Amino acid sequence: MESRTYKRVSDSRTEQIQIVMPEHTNGYGRLFGGRLVEWIDVVAAVVARRHSNRHVTTASIDSLSFKNPAFENDTVVLIGKITYVGNTSMEVRVDTYVESLCGTKHIVNTAYLTMVALDENQKPVRVPGLILESDEERAAWEEAKRRRELRITRE
Repeated sequence: MESRTYKRVSDSRTEQIQIVMPEHTNGYGRLFGGRLVEWIDVVAAVVARRHSNRHVTTASIDSLSFKNPAFENDTVVLIGKITYVGNTSMEVRVDTYVESLCGTKHIVNTAYLTMVALDENQKPVRVPGLILESDEERAAWEEAKRRRELRITRE
């Protein structure tokens, strides 16, 4: 059997920056939630692709709660990182912030996505393991394990 490779959380961390344009907003000048979900999904896919070196698909999105709005002309920062890996799946956390012109960030949203790596035939394929280097990464792993167990019980 082939030995499993391992990667660090930092190897796949991804940051995307957007400026909220008029076509991204509703009649009140607030960012459409669906547009934000699209951006989150793209960031999660890039994180998972970087970790697995494979094409990926979104299996689920958990805990998508909007804490604060983003408005037209705001700078939106999305930061994604791996929190857990199984055999073929990866949990990716994407934090979304509005960044002010002076550089301070205010949280807009935190989302957890389960991504699955695919082989050339679009079948699930094994992903690298995860090297946990900090207490924060170990805590995120344990929290992700609990979310995974909840997902399984809901199915």
